[in-house]
Amino acid sequence: MQLDVTKEEEDQAAIAKGIEQFRTIDVLVNNAGYCLHGAVEECSFEEVRKQFETNFFGTVRMIQHVLPHMRKQKKGTIVNFSSIAALSTSEGSAFYGASKCAVEGLSDGLRKEVNPLGIKVIVVEPGPFKTDFFYRSIAINEHNIEDYQNTSGKRKLKIKNLDDSVMQGWGDNTKAAKVIIKAVKSGESPFHLLLGSVAVRLAENIFTSRTLEVAQWKELSIQTDDVHSE
Repeated sequence: MQLDVTKEEEDQAAIAKGIEQFRTIDVLVNNAGYCLHGAVEECSFEEVRKQFETNFFGTVRMIQHVLPHMRKQKKGTIVNFSSIAALSTSEGSAFYGASKCAVEGLSDGLRKEVNPLGIKVIVVEPGPFKTDFFYRSIAINEHNIEDYQNTSGKRKLKIKNLDDSVMQGWGDNTKAAKVIIKAVKSGESPFHLLLGSVAVRLAENIFTSRTLEVAQWKELSIQTDDVHSE
């Protein structure tokens, strides 16, 4: 079925059809999303709201509609697609990264609520894959401020013809689906599931950098503690 996650009636109809046909929903995969390209200052509130309406609130709607069924059967897995943009957001994609950070925060709290009920939550963090995402799923903000032309301005494009040179090292969709299925079926599924070597390398570098930053500024950070003298 075609499903626009921003439309409540379509969400409910799709879930009802799934229950009718299969009698149960074992796995919910929230993969709907697109990327708004534009500097923070350039983007309108309407564009930002639309970005979150699809990437975040659409995910919330689907989760809320499916959970009653999963709670009743005392099992199920919710797979929420995030992105490596939640780990490191490129200039010109701040609102996309923010929407994926929201998905990660939602998922973290959700898993602590539903794990005791027999329901698993997995956050997928893919790197670049060989799809038409970079063309079909890119929304270009048309407000151009000269000062941002060398940063976010460079990202205001759609890649219409992806060739091997552009996609070198990008992930394979079929393999990604198989990996997700393995994670869902695993007895101890990961909470965060990176997809692709690009994503793994980025995560390793970010976590190393963050650990060093924490250590570097630790003495300043702990100066906020309320320490009472004897």
